[in-house]
Amino acid sequence: QVELVESGGGLVQAGGSLRLSCAASGRIFSTYGMGWFRQAPGKEREFVAAIGWSGDITYYADSVKGRSTISRDTAKVTVDLQMNSLKPEDTAIYYCAAARRGIVVIASGYDYWGQGTQVTVSS
Repeated sequence: QVELVESGGGLVQAGGSLRLSCAASGRIFSTYGMGWFRQAPGKEREFVAAIGWSGDITYYADSVKGRSTISRDTAKVTVDLQMNSLKPEDTAIYYCAAARRGIVVIASGYDYWGQGTQVTVSS
């Protein structure tokens, strides 16, 4: 059983920064791709960022590119999302996910999901 637990969400003013963290436990392998998605009220879940098993390959949604950085630790059991220059439209629940097949940019490609952490950006 794989468990993903997100942390680091909160309330921040526009222009501020947050660092989200995802801790993985259970039978999760370092070869898994990891990703972050978000879902705002009334909207579908959307891709934010993804990172391959080695950490060398990353993908970002256009909406966060240049403002966010995804990283994973050397033990491959945590993945972080540093978000800068936050905007009110970044407000959403952010989810961490793990994919057995490696780096994936669509939600259906992920096998495990966390419960999410709320990010609220005030204007």
